[in-house]
Amino acid sequence: MPSRDVVEAFARRLEDGEFVEAIEQYYTPDAATYENNAAPTVGRDNLVAKERGVLAASKEVKAVRVGPSLIEGDNVASRWIFSFTNAEGVTRTLEEIAWQTWQGDKLIEERFFYDPKQLGR
Repeated sequence: MPSRDVVEAFARRLEDGEFVEAIEQYYTPDAATYENNAAPTVGRDNLVAKERGVLAASKEVKAVRVGPSLIEGDNVASRWIFSFTNAEGVTRTLEEIAWQTWQGDKLIEERFFYDPKQLGR
């Protein structure tokens, strides 16, 4: 079960724009993430590479957590609003729920639930 301090530190890294660093620090080597019902991305190295790709495709990415993260045993739920600004200056906003499973102070699995229409898909 993650401590409240660890969950808050993880959230601060995201809000500070330290997305890759958060993955490197808090995810297990075999962690998996799921975007809605898509196939998972597995392995911290793959997660870092995917995140670097998202950041490279964006001029700016901002994350704001809405309300507190809810912690129950090994599960954490957080509500987020992400803003992605592309090279042309167009900003798209994505509101999502992140459902996480932790092993101690490390993330083993994360599932993102959002409406992909928010990103113009």
